[in-house]
Amino acid sequence: MSKVGLGRARMGRVWRTTTVRLTAMFIAIFVGFAVVLLAVLAYQTSVRIQQQQTRAIEREVDHINLLSLRASVRTVAFAVQRLADRPGPGIYYLGDPTGTMIAGNVSSLPAAILSEPGRYELSYERGLEIYGEVEDTPRMQGVAIVQSGELPNGLRLVVGRDVGERRGFTAIILSTFWWGALAIVILSVVAGGLTARYVLRRIDAITDTSNKIMSGNLSERVPLTGSDDEFDRVATNLNAMLDRIEQLMAGLKQVTDNVAHDLKTPLTRMRNKAEAALRPGADRDVQIAALEATITESDHLIRIFSALLLIARAEAGMPTGALSRIDASEVVEDVVDLYTPVAEDEGLTVSTEVEPGLMMTGNRELVGQALVNLVENAIKYGKPAQGGAGDISVSARRQDDWIVIEVADRGPGIPEESRSRVFDRFVRLEGSRTDAGAGLGLALVAAVVRAHDGTVRFADNDPGAKAIISFPAAPREN
Repeated sequence: MSKVGLGRARMGRVWRTTTVRLTAMFIAIFVGFAVVLLAVLAYQTSVRIQQQQTRAIEREVDHINLLSLRASVRTVAFAVQRLADRPGPGIYYLGDPTGTMIAGNVSSLPAAILSEPGRYELSYERGLEIYGEVEDTPRMQGVAIVQSGELPNGLRLVVGRDVGERRGFTAIILSTFWWGALAIVILSVVAGGLTARYVLRRIDAITDTSNKIMSGNLSERVPLTGSDDEFDRVATNLNAMLDRIEQLMAGLKQVTDNVAHDLKTPLTRMRNKAEAALRPGADRDVQIAALEATITESDHLIRIFSALLLIARAEAGMPTGALSRIDASEVVEDVVDLYTPVAEDEGLTVSTEVEPGLMMTGNRELVGQALVNLVENAIKYGKPAQGGAGDISVSARRQDDWIVIEVADRGPGIPEESRSRVFDRFVRLEGSRTDAGAGLGLALVAAVVRAHDGTVRFADNDPGAKAIISFPAAPREN
């Protein structure tokens, strides 16, 4: 595509953006509002000035009428000429009964104005004439509104105001408005274009990142500008979501790899046992042993799938009705009572230190299952590396707004670099994967803790490992 075509396509994209359309709409509304406002302002200003001029004319006419009743013609002429000599828009004409000018600043007037009293608008030529002597001054053309009448002494009086200033003021308002409106339109278009360009650049960054992710590069992230604006907040949430998706995809790959081993091996053993039992000449004892081995392997597979379903249930979140106010102290004591005989059979002693009345909001079944898995894990791996008797300690206490539960053993412990990895599905630190188990127990613990907005981690027990779970504590009842 040519540069012109690319430019048109880009402009088309810019125009289709909500930012530009809203900007254009606001420009149209603002300009329309400004036109109406300034038109009303100009009209009202013009009307107000005209009203002021009319009242000023009426006051002067009344004043001269009153003066003509009390003073001589010469005094009246002097007063009119003094008004005419003042700078300003005033129009004055005083003539005798025949229309001959006596005083004023207008050289001539139409006969109709002098003969018929009333209010008129006229074009005039303005100069200075006093008692028939015309000063050597240039004449000025203008438009005025005047009021003519006859004084009690028979003189003809015309008083008016030049409207050129008023019309000029209105013209200035209109001229300023049009230039202002043009400037507003230009600046608004520029501002809208820059804003749309900025918005498009941020959206294009998100789109480019999305395209790279869809092409298979899950490590891509939406760039941040550091402005902490709404785009940065959206990008931060998207990046957090992408981090979670990447973790889930990595976990899925790991699960797939481990399932290929942990499920394929027992299925293969089951097939081999069944095949051996069906061989010609196989005696009854071999067939019974094959069936028993098949049942054992089936139970193992059922436990794996049950654990996977329980993990999926915990990670999917629980409906509000599944949560209730439970006593974590009772849950811990029940689990310890249940597994103390099992630990003693393995040569381990169990000690407890449980603070009573540790209330929390949760699902008793899932919380109990998580504690069962931790205790079973401690029994399984809690024997000292040098041999001999070992011990397991279970404690529960309230710490600020958290309920902290610890399960510690004296076994070989967990290497520091593996303490976060053990909570992934099918992860087993025993590399040969010959020991019993599927590597799902701690994954279930992590899922249950996340479902209850808690945290779980392993620490060094020197020697041994210490699992630490923290659940949000329920508010204390008054």
